Amino acid sequence: MPAGFNHVVRPALMKQYQVKIVSSGITFTVNEGESILTAALHQGVMLPYSCKNGTCGSCTGRLESGDVHYPFHPPLALSQDEIKGGSALLCQAVPTGDLLIHAHEIEAVRDIQVRRMPARVIEKTVLTPDVMLLRIKLPAAQRLQFLAGQYLEVILPEGKRRAFSIASPPQLEDEIELHIRHIEGGDFTGWVFNDLQERDILRIEGPLGTFFIRNDITDRPLILMGGGTGFAPLKSMIEDLLLHRDRRPLHLFWGVRDSTELYMLETVQEWVKQNDHTQFSIALSSDQADGPDTGFKGLVHTAVLQQYPDLSGFDIYMSGPPAMIANAGAAFKENGAKPKRIFFDSFEFGLDVPVKVLAKQH
Repeated sequence: MPAGFNHVVRPALMKQYQVKIVSSGITFTVNEGESILTAALHQGVMLPYSCKNGTCGSCTGRLESGDVHYPFHPPLALSQDEIKGGSALLCQAVPTGDLLIHAHEIEAVRDIQVRRMPARVIEKTVLTPDVMLLRIKLPAAQRLQFLAGQYLEVILPEGKRRAFSIASPPQLEDEIELHIRHIEGGDFTGWVFNDLQERDILRIEGPLGTFFIRNDITDRPLILMGGGTGFAPLKSMIEDLLLHRDRRPLHLFWGVRDSTELYMLETVQEWVKQNDHTQFSIALSSDQADGPDTGFKGLVHTAVLQQYPDLSGFDIYMSGPPAMIANAGAAFKENGAKPKRIFFDSFEFGLDVPVKVLAKQH
């Protein structure tokens, strides 16, 4: 090599693959090593998702042609038969070539910008021994546009993220309400309960998720079912519907272990009192639970089926633990619920927790 000549090793160009959605014909580009969902969201193609770590299944699509692989961990939300049938978890699936896929596009959130910003804690209120209300205030010059039911992520110093549903309605422009349950062994929730102070600053990113009220069919009554702090996004949805004077019949089911966990009972009772198109039912799962006379004893989805044995005419929105979502979804479909009219937000732990937990169940 001649003196003074610096040899530069140029990296190979990154491969790119084309993904086309059958129903709309929309095509977007996926970089080598990038998930289908990540690429779609970056290019304004809004596909359904919830947990983004492969455990809830809400991002499931189907491959018409092409193939994918899963570089991080097996697709926990899919069975082997589903994978053989062409199903793919778009949040984890990485293309190995060009793809033609079947996937449902969510157009209502297409133009909402995901933003990162600081937020100041202005209220910290204990609702129950293990549920904390946080109210955070956004910077004066910034707003977080979102759809009722969506969530945000708190960005931790070490780069980890924790997702929490927004409990306040979009009309409350400069404040965000969160309901945070203390998780045994959870570093972040322990810090929130024990160390976080009013006036402290959090860094947040949002809005995220595709859990929101669909308005494409406005004559179908609504069933909203939440487990524990799964009540939070439903609260945002209901308050938004009421503020818009939406008159669709609405029945909220709230499942908890016992009545002490009904941390905003008076708020819900006031909704029902003031709006004759709304109903409210409680399900208490603990055998020893003492609760209101109207409380159903058992699992919350069983309470729904007791009152609505035929679900074919309803839109159903569910939020809460993964087991609740899975059991309810299967039971509701058996009782006439249309799969395309069931929407859910599956509450997961941080990415470093659920894979280990769920691996023990398979």
